Amino acid sequence: MEAIKEQITSIANESDASRQEVMSALQDLLFSFETTEDTIHRYGHMNLQTAVVQVGINLGLFKYLSQHDKPSTVDEISEESGTDPQLMVRFLRFLAAAGAVHETEKDQYVANHVTHNLSDRAVEAGISHYFSTAAPPAQSLPSFVEQTGYRNPVTETHTAFKLAFHTDLNAYAWLGQNPAQLNHFNTYMALRRKPDSTWLSVYPVAAEASGWPSEKPLYVNIGGGVGHQCAQFREKYPNLPGRVVLQDLPHSVAQALPTPGVENMAHNMLEPQPVVGAKFYYLRAVLHNHPPHTIRLVLENMKAAMGPESVLLIDEMVFPESGVNFNTASLDMTMLSVFASMERTEAQWRLVFEDVGLELVRTYTYYQRNYESVMDVRLPRTK
Repeated sequence: MEAIKEQITSIANESDASRQEVMSALQDLLFSFETTEDTIHRYGHMNLQTAVVQVGINLGLFKYLSQHDKPSTVDEISEESGTDPQLMVRFLRFLAAAGAVHETEKDQYVANHVTHNLSDRAVEAGISHYFSTAAPPAQSLPSFVEQTGYRNPVTETHTAFKLAFHTDLNAYAWLGQNPAQLNHFNTYMALRRKPDSTWLSVYPVAAEASGWPSEKPLYVNIGGGVGHQCAQFREKYPNLPGRVVLQDLPHSVAQALPTPGVENMAHNMLEPQPVVGAKFYYLRAVLHNHPPHTIRLVLENMKAAMGPESVLLIDEMVFPESGVNFNTASLDMTMLSVFASMERTEAQWRLVFEDVGLELVRTYTYYQRNYESVMDVRLPRTK
């Protein structure tokens, strides 16, 4: 068995694509061994796993274990976290059974690979975001789609999100009134990808902006949160002339990074774009959060502000026509339950742009695992 494990590990270490292929194959093999009872407990206890992991994050449990090379006793962990030892042993026993920590012997636990993952700040923020904001709408999804007659939703006025939180607010407005959840979201969005895996690694910014007049706006990041994308843009291209502008709703701009050379502007993208004639208008993971009529309005506002040399850069997942992986398919379900929106293939995106009189010129994929790509969209070329 050890020889088999070593061989599999060797294949997985060849590349990220190999790692993903090995994980998928092993998962298929594992599921093929399941009894009906196994299947019941695997699906039935998924939410419970996330709940107990969230408890571990709240207690700093994974960080504590990751900081110690030797096993820690339940009493030591309980004293550090201020938790009843009897309660702590129940949590640790479950986490060990779920593979999140390793049990060395009775009442002693040590970090494993997953523990170290769970101690990462981005992972903490991501799980906290999914558990507190995305999970309740998922729980309401079966009732929601039954209410809609199992039709693809096209309006934000009736969503599983609103059903779950008993609110008339959309997700953005709700986040604005819930600072803890907003903080989880912003932190996760900022840390979820390494800086070198961005659109800036594939798109020819310098070539496209060559000769751009300094008096004209250069780069406008619409819906840019607290400004991480603007900071990365300025860091990579400090000498490109023109204004760099961050735009988002007031509650996000209020927390914006103090990046030199970046202008922070409160703006609702559903209203006319005030910065006219910029070289680049950039929207990252914005349109997929909205139903079709809202996307159309946003794109019409962008089109009205664009000049002949403007480029609208749409940074989104661009799904393949088949074989979509689990992580990205899960995000599509999140879009469905939270926003009544969807992820799209390139063909579907092209139709969205054509519907408002824009042209998809080229798609640059920069993070293949999640199909993340920046689409170069422009005013129609004269024929």
